[in-house]
Amino acid sequence: MIYLAALVGVPLVTVFVYAFSDATTGSESFSFVGLETFQRTLADPVFQGAIRNTIVFTVLSQIIVIVLATILGFVMSADFKGKWIVRFLILLPWTTPVALSALAWLWMLDSLFSPFNWILGQLHAVPIGTPVAWLGENNLAVGSVVALQAWRTMPLAAVILMAGLTSIPPELNEQAEVDGAGFWRRLFDITFPLLAPIMMVAILFGIVATFTDMAAVYILTHGGPGNATQVLASWSFYTGIQGGSLAQGAAIGVFMFPVLVGVCILMLRRASGVEVT
Repeated sequence: MIYLAALVGVPLVTVFVYAFSDATTGSESFSFVGLETFQRTLADPVFQGAIRNTIVFTVLSQIIVIVLATILGFVMSADFKGKWIVRFLILLPWTTPVALSALAWLWMLDSLFSPFNWILGQLHAVPIGTPVAWLGENNLAVGSVVALQAWRTMPLAAVILMAGLTSIPPELNEQAEVDGAGFWRRLFDITFPLLAPIMMVAILFGIVATFTDMAAVYILTHGGPGNATQVLASWSFYTGIQGGSLAQGAAIGVFMFPVLVGVCILMLRRASGVEVT
């Protein structure tokens, strides 16, 4: 217990101490400056854009994740020949090291070597010889980062939803079918209400993972083009570690803390309050 408290508490306290100071990597001086660092951070236009991007990336990726993960959850919980191979393939993105998977996406989205560009060219969707700059245009870069994040987090959500589906007593659906309820009626009146608390947990994990992740942005775009894909986690890294402003980097991280705590409390309360009618 002491080890766990130290493992979590020491870094957390350190971040808060740095956030209220003027600490930098290039100076040994250290003094508390109150809210000055936060005021400077709030006035930073890149930080403002990073907040917007973080929210957009999180919402879009989790909408994609929860829709596809629900479908995959049904597939993984079904009994059919070769289901273990299907489960393995679905879980593969989750088990692949993030650096390796992100580099694979970086190659697939490369404007010169992208297989997507080759396929689009063969389908005459784009002129041959004029490749799409997936990571060079703002909207395409945003879509690419969202797609990678959804691809990485979807398997975990699918496993969670599969566990929820297998925990639903089959007698409920059987009785409803005997009473004349069709597939869609059973789905929306029985399956989804019973699955809602588990779905909230899956969404919660996805929000936390996406909100605090910088791997996709760091490897694919480095926050570009023109900070169009910069998120709070990556901007905290670039400001605090690469830029040397430990105080401002810590302040950016502190802004993430109450948001995540608030989201966790809200979603856990909603999950505990779900009832089946």
